[in-house]
Amino acid sequence: MALVIVIPLAVVGAIGAVVYLLYRFVIYDAMCNRSVEKMLREYSIDKSQSQIVREYHKVKGTDLSSREADNMAKHYRQKDPDQFLEMYETVRDHLKNNRD
Repeated sequence: MALVIVIPLAVVGAIGAVVYLLYRFVIYDAMCNRSVEKMLREYSIDKSQSQIVREYHKVKGTDLSSREADNMAKHYRQKDPDQFLEMYETVRDHLKNNRD
């Protein structure tokens, strides 16, 4: 009798855990990525997220590997997506000041 209740609960629990993990690590990041890409297109910025992060840190004096830039871009797009605009403006202002 107990198996009739425990087995379906275990199956539903496992399915729920898989769906949550799928959402948390795949779907949520895809939604954040789409949102940031849309924002960058609205402002006519043709650079990728990792390019913006890499160039920003280069201006600040730190060289990042591709993996580090990708990880930071993921963090920014999930936690603080407006940071991409601020970093882009900082890089643009730096290049403009160095040109003059």
